[in-house]
Amino acid sequence: MLTTDFVPGAPNWIDLTTTDIEAAAEFYGSLLGWAFQSAGPDAGGYGFFQLDGRTVAALGPTQDDEATTWTVYFMTPDAEATGKSVEQAGGTLRVPAFDVFDAGRMASCTDPGGADFAVWQPGRTIGLDIVTVPGSLTWAELYVPAPDAVRPFYGEVFGWTFEDMPFGDMTYIVASTADGQNPGLGGIMPLQPGDTAHWLPYFEVRDCDAALARAQELGGRVLSPVMGAEGVGRFAELADPQGGRFAVITSADA
Repeated sequence: MLTTDFVPGAPNWIDLTTTDIEAAAEFYGSLLGWAFQSAGPDAGGYGFFQLDGRTVAALGPTQDDEATTWTVYFMTPDAEATGKSVEQAGGTLRVPAFDVFDAGRMASCTDPGGADFAVWQPGRTIGLDIVTVPGSLTWAELYVPAPDAVRPFYGEVFGWTFEDMPFGDMTYIVASTADGQNPGLGGIMPLQPGDTAHWLPYFEVRDCDAALARAQELGGRVLSPVMGAEGVGRFAELADPQGGRFAVITSADA
């Protein structure tokens, strides 16, 4: 379960890089109740999605020919050291650690399965203000060609531990932080043929079916229709009008 007690290896930030800032702010504002607040004239268009004045995600423009993408960040006490660990474990350090004003330090990485992610070393900004409540991040799911093959990577880089859970005719891998303070921080799933490896953020909503319908009204696309799983809840995968992939879920214990 995600919390705002951001221990090493736990998701502590998430942002959307998009080809259309204004359209994204309108879409997520209408769907999840978010308000967009610019980080200021020196931030290059970057800003924060807020819910009742508390930051739930961030938003920035794409660079060059990048596609609209959600990125999940994981907490680290040392972004530079984690970047080195990524390379030593067989991943790719796409952007070495750098300062983000006085907010913290970040690095952009790719795991051996091809999924991009980032790490965040807190400075003035520790992480998201809220998680798991309606309108906020509640889960993160990794899709890679060979789920078992990335376990050693994430175990070495973040110290994650793993548990195999039966899920229909397949096995769902649940990751937890090494200290056990974040049991069930995310899951790992096999990639569908023809798809590209990625991390998928899940946002909690009060009514998954209503959220799906509303997303379509706003120009979003359904990538996977609403499904239900006992003890988990009802969930669906979507793409925003610019192509950013995410999921919504009404958790069973919400």
